[in-house]
Amino acid sequence: MVDTLAIFNDLRKSLGDEAASKMAQIIQGLYEELSQAVTKEDFDELKAVVKDLAEAQRKTEERLDRLAERVEELAQAQARTDSRLEELAEAQTRTENRLEKLIFEHKKTREQLGDLSHTVGYRLEDEAIWALPTLLKKDFGIEVDGELERGYVELSPGRYFEVNIWGYASKNGEDLAILGEAKTQLKKKDVANFLKRVSRLQGVTEKKIFPVLITYQTSPKVREFAQKEGIKIYFSFELKPTRS
Repeated sequence: MVDTLAIFNDLRKSLGDEAASKMAQIIQGLYEELSQAVTKEDFDELKAVVKDLAEAQRKTEERLDRLAERVEELAQAQARTDSRLEELAEAQTRTENRLEKLIFEHKKTREQLGDLSHTVGYRLEDEAIWALPTLLKKDFGIEVDGELERGYVELSPGRYFEVNIWGYASKNGEDLAILGEAKTQLKKKDVANFLKRVSRLQGVTEKKIFPVLITYQTSPKVREFAQKEGIKIYFSFELKPTRS
């Protein structure tokens, strides 16, 4: 607030009472007008600032509302994803359980088929053991000494070699060893493996090995390959007439 009395006292020293009084009044009026003008501008500016702040707050709240909605949508989507993942995990567990069951059943089936294959193979070997002495005498003039058998041949002390059909024979005074195998379906690789067995056993016996293979069926190419290697093939149907 302006001190008009002090201004008046200062002015009257040089202007006189009347002039000093008028000048003091003018200064007082100017001060009041200036005070009112500044206060109004400041208030208008403050109102504008407050309005801007209010608008900014409104926009912020709108963005926050939209953000809250988005967060809620994301939360729901996450919940659905978690639920789906849980379903997938349960489905994976069921699949793994079924797979383990199938593997177990497949293993049992293979074991059963293996047992069946062995049974069929042993049956074919048995028929060959019964029939070969007659067939070899009829076809090659070979006399089997005693009986053919399934067993092991000693390679060296404590080392044995498993054989499917084995025995001794003679032809025109020459001692022979009969080595045979039975295969339900003879393949070329079976013939090749059999030749390796013949070679291995020939190295430990002084008798010449007469090799024989018995099968239910094989291809002409396999028969040709075996014949070229000096192996006699008998089919299962050739064994039956000689059985007792």
